[in-house]
Amino acid sequence: MLRAKNIWVVGGDPRQAALAGLLADDGHSVHTYALEQGEGMACEPSLAGADRADCVVLPLPAAGPDGGLNAPLSAGRCGLDEVLDALRPGQLVCAGMAGERLRAQAERRALMLRDYFAREELAVLNAIPTAEGAIQIAMEELPITLHNARVLVIGFGRLGKALAPRLRALGARVWVSARRYEQRAAAESMGLDSEGMERLADWLCSYDLVFNTVPAPVLGLEELAALKGGALVVDLASRPGGVDMDAAATLGVRVVWALSLPGKVAPVTSGRYIKDTVYHIMEELNL
Repeated sequence: MLRAKNIWVVGGDPRQAALAGLLADDGHSVHTYALEQGEGMACEPSLAGADRADCVVLPLPAAGPDGGLNAPLSAGRCGLDEVLDALRPGQLVCAGMAGERLRAQAERRALMLRDYFAREELAVLNAIPTAEGAIQIAMEELPITLHNARVLVIGFGRLGKALAPRLRALGARVWVSARRYEQRAAAESMGLDSEGMERLADWLCSYDLVFNTVPAPVLGLEELAALKGGALVVDLASRPGGVDMDAAATLGVRVVWALSLPGKVAPVTSGRYIKDTVYHIMEELNL
């Protein structure tokens, strides 16, 4: 564990609120801003003093839908420029899904920006609460058990590899659809059936449940029209998602677009994953 540091947690959802508490438990001097609606939060009224922090942690994602600071637990609105202007050149800023705009803003101010969501260790661990949350959604939305249900997982990256074996452990009959041969081989090595993605529409008709993990258009009008009646689609892909929502509405296909599941179903665990990743970044920078 790092020696005691001065750390600011600015904005975010319950993950960042949990992160602040976990950092304080480790003995750090923790300041929060734009988190006033988080449980147990005593927030700073302004960003004064943030320039003295050893590290400033921004949310995941750092920017909200309006382009400002992602701060759903704050009653006010704060721009990212406002946050960055309060910092000093050379200061470490850790942000999730930083994006090109934030990178450019940080570069103009000579800030040392690191994207913790781009770290492999966080991506792998983050797949666990996402997979559990996805299964929870399916259990709540389906009128049948997952046991003996026919389930398709589209994509076999980190999330697909976390989700598919958990579904099979619950008794589901699981298929994996992936473009790359090595991903399909990996699925088959786990005892899962696999298919390519070239002609999804030709064989979607048999599934009760479809999970998409690919953040690119994969379920369009043709594919959605091929689904059996009553099938449920759970889109786990980050924006822009992989499902044509307009086509789904036209066809009456049930789609749940489940964004930011770790923050909703397991904020404390997710906060711990972020904390450990920020520690790794600071250790690598000898801070």
